[in-house]
Amino acid sequence: MSVFLVVFLCVALAVLLRATAHSLILRGLRAPRLTHQRTPEDLALQAQSVRLTVAGGKNLFAWFVPVAGASKSPAVLLMHGWGANASLMLPAVAPLHAAGYAVLLLDARCHGNSDDEPFTSLPRFAQDIEAGLNWLQLQPAVDATRLAVIGHSVGAAAALLSATRRMDMRAVVSLGAFAHPYEVMRRYLTEFHIPYPVIGWYVLRHVQRVIGARFDDIAPINTIPQARCPVLLVHGVDDDVVPFSDAQRLQHAGRAGTVECVAIRGGHDPSDSTADYLAQLIDFLQRSFQTDANSKAVFNTPILL
Repeated sequence: MSVFLVVFLCVALAVLLRATAHSLILRGLRAPRLTHQRTPEDLALQAQSVRLTVAGGKNLFAWFVPVAGASKSPAVLLMHGWGANASLMLPAVAPLHAAGYAVLLLDARCHGNSDDEPFTSLPRFAQDIEAGLNWLQLQPAVDATRLAVIGHSVGAAAALLSATRRMDMRAVVSLGAFAHPYEVMRRYLTEFHIPYPVIGWYVLRHVQRVIGARFDDIAPINTIPQARCPVLLVHGVDDDVVPFSDAQRLQHAGRAGTVECVAIRGGHDPSDSTADYLAQLIDFLQRSFQTDANSKAVFNTPILL
């Protein structure tokens, strides 16, 4: 066998392996699509089904629950986590609505009833959040100067990323945010028994290339100090997906006096414990909306509920 043929076969094998790895990584970046488990009407909420346009001409599905009779009310955008959809955020709508907030429940791309993509990612979740905020700014019944985002898991990390570049976000509530996507990916590799040396290292490097962002640039531990608004961290002390220590690290990383942390008894899904932190959440939003957008709010030390 000639040297040329050996080189050709080696190159062909390398190209094949790279293409295979790329295909598998894209498959891993496609979240499972779940149908809506229920609708706002199931909870006796009057909601409008809307379609929003996001990057690339894709459409996002959302439910908008306005405040009846209000001329200009503050609004809260709810963003679910990976593999979920807007219906799983419904438990938060009634108390927010009762407190006088219009609510937009968004399906991220590749989730719920929103358009598909070859993959989704934390930066794309952030793009979807910002498309929702842009839509809210145009609604006559919404006060465009008082907008907040409540996100769960990846949705929370995306909200913190958006808070570094949006001046119109007055508050972010993070439910179970992780500190760094690198650590999440390392746990994922370990779970599937993928060795980090060579294979795992290449996978993480290629994921960053595919999503078009370095993990360090989008990591909540690095974005929370740059957030332009107050942040409330809500995290379960029994969370076995993202350890509670991540919330403690995020609070420590945030700018002094701008981050509040509420520790709740429970796991990664906060919907079962909404009543435990509801009073703190509403109080946080009220203080954030009342505080001048350019001033710092003073927040409490961690509270265990």
